[in-house]
Amino acid sequence: MSAALNNPVAFESRLLDFRREARTGRTSMPLRSDEDVVTLRRHVRERAVAVALSLVDQTKLVTAASELARNTIKYGGGGEVYLDALDDGMRRGVGVVFIDAGPGIADLEQALRDGYTTGGGLGLGLSGSKRLVDEFDLDSRPGEGTAVVIVKWKH
Repeated sequence: MSAALNNPVAFESRLLDFRREARTGRTSMPLRSDEDVVTLRRHVRERAVAVALSLVDQTKLVTAASELARNTIKYGGGGEVYLDALDDGMRRGVGVVFIDAGPGIADLEQALRDGYTTGGGLGLGLSGSKRLVDEFDLDSRPGEGTAVVIVKWKH
């Protein structure tokens, strides 16, 4: 589990690290509708191909990004997403940041537990997304919103 869940300063630091790691430009877009999710999926796949992620890793990243985008719209009332090709000097990858100004998540531990749902689904969205990527950081503050950072590195 990410240290960010219990340490907002660590999460803010991770967001800053993410921004510093970005080397090849950033794509940002709104998340308001299903069409935005489709557009995001296309952009994520293009970035994954550009950094030479395997087909399996491309699929994992696109799936995680799609789920988190839908959560941003459904639970956060919409928001923004930022997409980067990453290069830390030793490896290449793709990072995606989701930010909303929704009601936030009151109990992060519970929300990350398999089977927990407030929307009538299977309760695998957050926990499943976390398992699909190499790095997963989440910060949520009730009444302020939620931010999620995911990263998939080329292995």
